[in-house]
Amino acid sequence: MSRVSPFALSVAARRRFSRLALAVALALTGGVAIAQDDVPAPQDTPYAGTIALHVDASDKVQGIFRVRESIPVKAGALTLLYPQWIPGDHSPTGPINMLAGLMLSANGKPLAWKRDKYNVYAFHVDVPAGVTTLEAEFQYLSGRNESEGFEITDTMMDMEWSKVTLYPAGYYSRGITYAPSVTLPKGWLLGTALETAVQSGDTITFKPVPLNTLIDSPIYAGQYFKRVDLNPGGDAPVHMDVFADAPKYLEMTPEQVSVHRNLVTQATKLFGSHHYDHYDFLFSLSDQLGGNGTEHHQSSEDGLGTDYFTAWSDAAPDRDLLAHEYVHSWNGKFRRPADLWTPNFNVPMGDSLLWVYEGQTQYWGFVLTARAGMWTPQQFRDALAMVAANYDRNREGFAWRTLEDTTNDPTVARRSSLPYRSWQMSEEYYSAGQMMWLEVDGKLRELTKDRKSLDDFARAFFGVDNGSYVTKTYTFDDVVAALNGVAPYDWAGFLRSRVDTLNPPLQNGLAATGWKLVYTDQESAYEKQYNSRSQPSRHLYNFAWSIGVTMNDKGQVNDVRWNGPAFKAGVTTGATLVAVNGQTYSTDTLKSAIIAAKTSKAPIQLLLQYQGGFRTVAVDYHEGLQYPHLVRINGTPDYLSEIIGARK
Repeated sequence: MSRVSPFALSVAARRRFSRLALAVALALTGGVAIAQDDVPAPQDTPYAGTIALHVDASDKVQGIFRVRESIPVKAGALTLLYPQWIPGDHSPTGPINMLAGLMLSANGKPLAWKRDKYNVYAFHVDVPAGVTTLEAEFQYLSGRNESEGFEITDTMMDMEWSKVTLYPAGYYSRGITYAPSVTLPKGWLLGTALETAVQSGDTITFKPVPLNTLIDSPIYAGQYFKRVDLNPGGDAPVHMDVFADAPKYLEMTPEQVSVHRNLVTQATKLFGSHHYDHYDFLFSLSDQLGGNGTEHHQSSEDGLGTDYFTAWSDAAPDRDLLAHEYVHSWNGKFRRPADLWTPNFNVPMGDSLLWVYEGQTQYWGFVLTARAGMWTPQQFRDALAMVAANYDRNREGFAWRTLEDTTNDPTVARRSSLPYRSWQMSEEYYSAGQMMWLEVDGKLRELTKDRKSLDDFARAFFGVDNGSYVTKTYTFDDVVAALNGVAPYDWAGFLRSRVDTLNPPLQNGLAATGWKLVYTDQESAYEKQYNSRSQPSRHLYNFAWSIGVTMNDKGQVNDVRWNGPAFKAGVTTGATLVAVNGQTYSTDTLKSAIIAAKTSKAPIQLLLQYQGGFRTVAVDYHEGLQYPHLVRINGTPDYLSEIIGARK
């Protein structure tokens, strides 16, 4: 049934329509009117003219981005929007609180604006008769400390256009054309998927693009820069644009370059296509501007610690970041869940299929890292063992939440800290989704006697329309149909029993591929690196699978496993561990106490400091240190080794 737009009706009819709509709203809400904003709905019609957007990003000391827009307009009411729903964040995280100093003018005269009563991302202005261009000026005030997150430092910058752009409401983003430009700090170089039209000194003007392309094309820039060709001789250029805190961190060996080139080769072999005419890994190696990862169609924002290359042998964890974000060019940017596609950046997104968008990307990120040789097979298995252990020992939250319900977490929690993560859960569609897709891969191989696999699904589902950049949406039924195209089965029932039910069988994928999870008292080499790395995303001392706590490098408890031994003893997140069995706390002291308790009936005594006081808790645990590993199931096919083998 078609819905008639009230904008197509006469004034009298619109009034009748409005009264009827209000009456219906009042009836549905018990007589309480629901507040509505005054923002025009997006229409699929082109916006007249090209908007000139310039960002002065040269202030690397105070981190102030100064923005000026020249917007073609006509007389009458105009609403400008600041992007709210940010692709890749899957949530309404546009930092409107960082916009300041908004001034609108026309013909040299200031114009008054008014923020929408109910929509803080919308600004209304009346354009006077005779005005054809509206000037908008404002500042974006970037984070100035670690808790806010740095976007520009003394040596590099990550600038996302969504944070420095206002756009006219009432149009699809693809119908609004921008001519963007940026001024960088003196002498800095940049990387971006945008194409340069002209450069004058430190100011770069890019070729005009639609708004959706602009928002999808961030800029990395910096003082210390190296560009590496990852697809020499290929039909679509792929580069790694590396920015570092110092020149020494840009040094890389031929072997390191080779495995990053292998990543491009293996991804292309997997999907049999590409959906970009060029691609840039925008890669920061920094102790200040690291720890980021966001997907885009023709680029990705990637950030890790300074020593990614220089400490290669000791830094396997996080090495799957580039593969994960690269896979998103196919899964997430080209193919996208239908409820995640929106006509502009202020229409709410739906996240119900993030277990495909992110879950399968997480799966392929691990697999391609191994296929490229960026991980050894053992590193891959050790990394997977840690994921599996989380859903063996830390899965209590699935007793009340489904995997699909966690797709709401980007909006519910917005990646804020949680007091009891193992019970509250947090975006489990990534890693729990990964475990589910491992089972799907094993099942496809079983059904076809190892003739078909998830590779065939990836090629058929994500590899279609080679060379096309136009987003192709999908639904749950489309996913089921594609799986049935590889091997007929009750895939709808299979998937629903994993994503829509409590306590899903997330360990099945290991058995389906010939392996099982075991625990020993020795950390894997991978886990030792994971726990010891001093990167922004690290600082973890992991006793989650034994007494059930993790701590940062200062001994502060950052998670307690729900109903685990420490939880039952009364340990709380936020407490600082001061002493163990009367000895000053250190990780070695705690390990020794856990080992000793294995042959003793005495509980482990923990002295905790919390909220200005001290208290001792007794943890009744006697099973020793526990660290996860994968071992083969004798007599079964080793599909897992096949999965990570490089494709010829």
